Amino acid sequence: MACSRHRAAVQGAPQGYLGEVRLSAVGYSPDGWNYCDGSVIPFGFDPYLQALFSLIGTKFGGDGIRTFGLPTMPDPAPGVKRIICLRGSFPQ
Repeated sequence: MACSRHRAAVQGAPQGYLGEVRLSAVGYSPDGWNYCDGSVIPFGFDPYLQALFSLIGTKFGGDGIRTFGLPTMPDPAPGVKRIICLRGSFPQ
């Protein structure tokens, strides 16, 4: 029987904690994840993005009313990027 981490990887949707940062070498950001490239994200009525905003606020940009910024983190190696979880479990 495969562990839950293996099943998530097989299904193509890696699970993570909201705001968790991981390394990725797949060439795209999986569903529910985004590159740590300083993007400004509108959070609107999305409960996941509102929760992520409550964790990081405007520390990385945004106006704090409609938008917030994601962190900018350099690539650790060629072809490897840092991604942040936008839709995951809320840390307890």
